[in-house]
Amino acid sequence: MRLIVARCEVVYRGRVTSLLPMAQRLIMMKADGSIMVHSDAGGYKPQNWMTPPSRIQESDGLIVAAKGTGNAVETVEIRIEEVVSDTEHDLGEAARLEKDGVERDLQEAIAAAADVLGEGMTLLRREYPTPIGPVDIVCRDDEGWVAVEVKRVVTIDAVEQLTRYLTYIREQPGMSGCRGMLVGQSVKPQARTLASSRDIDTLVVDLAELRGLKAPELRLFSP
Repeated sequence: MRLIVARCEVVYRGRVTSLLPMAQRLIMMKADGSIMVHSDAGGYKPQNWMTPPSRIQESDGLIVAAKGTGNAVETVEIRIEEVVSDTEHDLGEAARLEKDGVERDLQEAIAAAADVLGEGMTLLRREYPTPIGPVDIVCRDDEGWVAVEVKRVVTIDAVEQLTRYLTYIREQPGMSGCRGMLVGQSVKPQARTLASSRDIDTLVVDLAELRGLKAPELRLFSP
């Protein structure tokens, strides 16, 4: 994480245009590609920001964060007059969210029986690396690559996480058509709706069934 205290002006251009006039502010740049601009007032919310993944470029006295393409480009331009402090901090592995035991067990069970994800699905790799963290499982079927994120409960945050991973994966040669799938013991309705709008599949699995400790439940109503 990089923290810059500087006297700066901030211009946002996107659906609207906004200006933060020259003043002393805190600029926070994170390894996931996000950037936030804070003042010493207004609570915890930044005055301006760019969510990941974004493209950040720096030149003399200027930081530009951009995302999107074509007519949908958004930019945050930070014009720096004076730098008071510029420091970087490695937060290390301990700062990253640890999976709980259920998620680890689910991931291992799915990796051992990838066909539970769909007919013809084969495991290619666990913990597939991206610049913002590893994807739990990458598989392949007759239609192509599938990036799978495993959660105990699939929430909206999980959808956003996998969306960021897919952005990076699809930039790799031959992986532009990589699909996404979220797997968990339950899926929140809002998460299912958001995932569907982004063409991300969701799947509910039972850990005991995957381990063969109980028979699969009947999924259809009896006559």
